[in-house]
Amino acid sequence: MKVTFIYPAVGKKPGERYIKTWTMEPLPIATLKALTPKDWETEFFDDRLELINYDTDTDLVAINVEAYTAKRAYHIASRFCERGIPVILGGSHPTLLPEEAEQYADAVLVGNAEPVWTNILEDCWRNALKKRYQGSPIYTVLPDRSIFKGKQYLPLGLVETGRGCSFHCEFCAVSAYYDAHYVPRPIPDVVEDIKRSGKQFFFLVDDNIAADLTYLKQLCKELEPLNIFWASQATLTIAKDEKLLQSLVNSGCRVLLIGFESLEQKNLQQMQKEWMAKVGDRDELVQRIHKAGVSIYATFVFGFDHDTPSSFEEALAFSQRHGFFFAAFNHLLPFPGTALYTRFQQKKRLLVNTWWLEPGYHYGDVVFHPQNMGPQELSERCAATRRAFFSLSSILQRGGQLLRRHPPLRLFAAYWLQNLKLRREVDGKLGLPIGEGLDELPK
Repeated sequence: MKVTFIYPAVGKKPGERYIKTWTMEPLPIATLKALTPKDWETEFFDDRLELINYDTDTDLVAINVEAYTAKRAYHIASRFCERGIPVILGGSHPTLLPEEAEQYADAVLVGNAEPVWTNILEDCWRNALKKRYQGSPIYTVLPDRSIFKGKQYLPLGLVETGRGCSFHCEFCAVSAYYDAHYVPRPIPDVVEDIKRSGKQFFFLVDDNIAADLTYLKQLCKELEPLNIFWASQATLTIAKDEKLLQSLVNSGCRVLLIGFESLEQKNLQQMQKEWMAKVGDRDELVQRIHKAGVSIYATFVFGFDHDTPSSFEEALAFSQRHGFFFAAFNHLLPFPGTALYTRFQQKKRLLVNTWWLEPGYHYGDVVFHPQNMGPQELSERCAATRRAFFSLSSILQRGGQLLRRHPPLRLFAAYWLQNLKLRREVDGKLGLPIGEGLDELPK
């Protein structure tokens, strides 16, 4: 028996290569490989890097699906279903919209695969696949990265440390997926995973690595002897504990992605993130993190009801004043299954209900009616803010600020390489046709 894993791509402009910064290792595929019994043959097509062989000889096709890749995933599924090959869809999108996903496949996996994957394969072998399987967030195996052999991913190692987040942010699909729960991974597994990778630079995959501070402190202690550099996602709350900041640095933490989302308190209240306004003075907390030796990847979201044109200027000024390592200035996107999507749908503010399947939908398109500006203006202001942040003058200015914080040489080099790469990709992502251009070269 043979199972074929497929990781769909978002989309690609005709004649252009896929967005390079979107080509990290797909951890779900390595996990499925590890869960698959040795008597099953496996193969893997990464739609971001290579053409899919729709004529491959296989007994089951397993496709990981996110909102941005749903349109493409359903197309791929249909190609195999036409041949009579069983297809199972899993991932965040089928978990939040299982009824939709069931229209395009023989089976759907809701939740995480660990507790049910071998049952799925047994059912496939008996030609008795169920329409739906229910998984749960448990950890049972270390990822088997041998499935990635021959594929050229970014050199950054990905190691999972936790799933979910305990906050209830209205717009967050992760909160909806895990019902605002956080499930940390056993620390010995994290350590062993890092050791097996053979790499020195890592992104610790975690929607909020500071969700369980007791866990984080112990994790830092165990990572310290490994002599690695790592980045992850956290909240601004970590700045309130100076001992924790020092532990982070000692363990190799050099960059943290922190979601500021908005500088307007009324917006924070609307998105159910009002606790951000109560943490303390933002400027002081940012300075504490920088003083400790950790750089910040700041993210902002625009399109809430209290955003105005000045909101973009304030976020840009805040980001440049503090010399953030990176920053993202994104428009609000109502992901299906979130409280935000439900609110917009009830108030009839959606321009299209299933934007992820809409013909002609492009990356950067706004799919709802903002309160204080038009959809096109919101999209254009986000793009203009990104261009300003990644302008050469801004990169030079922020590079000087980083230098004054005395970063490790390799982090300083990474700053220049990655900022210049992101500068080139600002307009490369805009207007990218979702689900299109992927059955042709170049990749």
